[in-house]
Amino acid sequence: MVKKASKSRKKKNLKKFPTGLVVEILIIIAAIAGVVALFIINANKKADYIVETNAFFAPFEFYEGREIKGVDVEIINRVAEKMNKKIDIKDVEFDVIIDNVEAGKIADAGAAGLTITPARSEKVNFSIPYYTSVQYVIFARGNAPEIRDGHIVWNALAGSKLGSQTGSTGYLFASDEAEEGALAGTNTEVKGFDSHQLAADAISAHIIDYAIADELPAKMIVDKNPNLEALPLYYMGATIEEDEPAEESYAIAVNRDRTELLEAFNEVLAEMLTRDVNGQTEIDRLVLKYMGF
Repeated sequence: MVKKASKSRKKKNLKKFPTGLVVEILIIIAAIAGVVALFIINANKKADYIVETNAFFAPFEFYEGREIKGVDVEIINRVAEKMNKKIDIKDVEFDVIIDNVEAGKIADAGAAGLTITPARSEKVNFSIPYYTSVQYVIFARGNAPEIRDGHIVWNALAGSKLGSQTGSTGYLFASDEAEEGALAGTNTEVKGFDSHQLAADAISAHIIDYAIADELPAKMIVDKNPNLEALPLYYMGATIEEDEPAEESYAIAVNRDRTELLEAFNEVLAEMLTRDVNGQTEIDRLVLKYMGF
């Protein structure tokens, strides 16, 4: 009888983690999971308010990549922080904003460099004004209308083809002047575009003669195009000294039933309009920041 050799089994030498380290790792994993879950919840949380804008009105709202930035965005974010509410910004066509805010079904407020006008005030409530702007005329270099002491009057645009962003103050001003103002009966044409930039581009394409735009967008447009110039637009007086600028004041449009939102905008704007020792407001500084100065 032959005795079979026995097989020995070697036990694996397993290294064990210290209990304390395992607990710490589990705590870290749980914390990370909690943060991720909170982020998902906040990202999917329904907005408390919707503010509509038209993100082609730098420096007040514009796209930087896929993100909307600008002065109005800073104001909206400050209001959201003050109210501890989630406010979503929605980019839409400019000329639907007031009607959407008035209806209050898909928008609670509008912020797009909106000018206070009697017609708009019949539909929505406006915040306190936070910026005053003058209308500008954009023209091809070397093709300026008659210039009066550094500005242009409406009368100098008689018989020309004008363009502006549809629904903007420039478009409304130009249309009013062409229908019943200084340009009435002069065969002046007014054409609407989706943005001030497109209106300015139409000058180079010889579609229009001049574009009408708010001061800051006009300055930013000509700053990027050496073939264009811009000057302020005035109403003609009895003398050059009595010419008056075509001014407008920007404010936030709020649905009439959103009183708490209007109050928050007014509180934030009052804070941001406080002047520092240099006479500047926070709004002034934001305008300079987003204009690249």
